[in-house]
Amino acid sequence: MGVVGSRRMTSYGRRVVEKIVPELVQQRWTIVSGMMYGVDQAAHEVCIECGGKTIGVLGWGIEYRKLEIRDLKLEERIVESGGLLVSLWKDQMGTNWTFPARNQVVADICHELIVVEAAVKSGALLTAGMMIKRKKPVWAVPGPVTSSVSAGTNMLIAKGMAKMWVGQSRRAGEQESISDPILELIRDEGLEADEIARKLGQDVAKVGSQLSLLTLSGEVEEREGKFYIVNV
Repeated sequence: MGVVGSRRMTSYGRRVVEKIVPELVQQRWTIVSGMMYGVDQAAHEVCIECGGKTIGVLGWGIEYRKLEIRDLKLEERIVESGGLLVSLWKDQMGTNWTFPARNQVVADICHELIVVEAAVKSGALLTAGMMIKRKKPVWAVPGPVTSSVSAGTNMLIAKGMAKMWVGQSRRAGEQESISDPILELIRDEGLEADEIARKLGQDVAKVGSQLSLLTLSGEVEEREGKFYIVNV
């Protein structure tokens, strides 16, 4: 399973990776990503931390060593954990033409792809397009409409180019929704975000992110500042 996304990963993107990758590892998926800082490296790191196997597809040569210390250490961790490093070159440095070639390799290796965060013009969307040409499933994680690094994923969903991913147990359109404390709370009445946070004893920002996901997945709608469950 490919897990890719923006180099400008947000805290929301980090939380999504920390939720998605362990679920995939539990399902015995091997995690494939492109080794760049941001979402890609987070996917590799979380996979290793929860005992999974990961494949790092390099945008530089397999023997190229003029890298950041963090990159070199991650390469070592991937191999030591039983994973694999893949490259088209021996000692080529990363440049503007090597990364699109790397994306082709990611698309070739992956059975499916999840785009966590991506701008409208980004390498992650290029990889998604390559997957679509290969007629392989593409998933996109919905994000805040105010975030530039969610504009690409939201666009993929809106144009029907990718299915919405809101968690392994809640792939939109594939499985019924599981019980959710927020849904239970607003089942009989609409509530504002701060009211929901207070009743659940949670941070307003965290509840706001959850409400964004539920709204984008069509389970919740907002009217005059209050959130209501849909089709009860």
